[in-house]
Amino acid sequence: MRGVESSGSGMTTRQLPETAAEQRGIRPREYRLPESTHLGRVRLQVADLERSLLFYERVLGMRVIRRTADSVNLGSHGDDLEIVHLRQLRSARPVPRRGLLGLYHFAILLPDRASLGRFVAHLAELGVRAGMSDHFVSEAVYLTDPDGLGIEVYADRPRDAWRYDEGQLYMTTNQLDVDDLVGSAHGERWTGMPPGTVLGHVHLYVDDIDKAAEFYHDALGFDKVVWSYPGALFLSAGGYHHHLGTNTWARGAPPATNADARLLEWEIIVPTRKDADQAAGHVKNAGYGAKNENGGWVLTDPWGTSLRLVPEKTS
Repeated sequence: MRGVESSGSGMTTRQLPETAAEQRGIRPREYRLPESTHLGRVRLQVADLERSLLFYERVLGMRVIRRTADSVNLGSHGDDLEIVHLRQLRSARPVPRRGLLGLYHFAILLPDRASLGRFVAHLAELGVRAGMSDHFVSEAVYLTDPDGLGIEVYADRPRDAWRYDEGQLYMTTNQLDVDDLVGSAHGERWTGMPPGTVLGHVHLYVDDIDKAAEFYHDALGFDKVVWSYPGALFLSAGGYHHHLGTNTWARGAPPATNADARLLEWEIIVPTRKDADQAAGHVKNAGYGAKNENGGWVLTDPWGTSLRLVPEKTS
């Protein structure tokens, strides 16, 4: 969900009591991703690395972990977890205003509400306009990078405050109380993305929700979490509000290609190599391609968006 314009401490995507996870959402009929599944990084193609780096460091507050002549790995301050990888293609076309099938936005999860309050105050100091929304389960800020790639920066509300209706998670797109959010920072200044920041979810443009469900729910094994939001489907592992969003709000647009600024791939991290092999095998058995590459599996959805299944442990 992109935010509308607007004048508790979070839990990470890896935590939920098992009994609660079993009672909520719609499980796939066959293979189901492990409860502890979470996301790793996004790889993006951009036209001008220096221009992008200025945005990701100055506006988002990310830190360079590694750099080559045509790529850079970025994370938060205080740890070496890679969240964003940028690869330069000088001829890459910017994302058109309507969007392309593929990335809608990727979402960076801050460790607590006070961090998001500091970030919002930081954007105001820079004079950067952003969309802002209260989704009930989280509070979110929306931006686009210099190539037009969508970004969400957000903080979760505590899970014991989330609500369900007949197994479906309650989510909204309401106006954010910006003053209250900024007040939660107690005047502390933004000094960059803090330790504990992770990639929280990825949200994709697709042209058919049923086809998205067939790939990501039936074949890959995500649970359906929210299925009645107009034109959208939200999915996750372990009861999180969503590791993946899909929507048809750019239906009719072409898929992103190698000539465009785009999402190259996103990572799903499962506990072991056996888990990665099992998930990839189920995707292959459902008739989709899966390529074993560099200790993980590269899968491609019906719109050409690639994801990489990576084991957290090699055993």
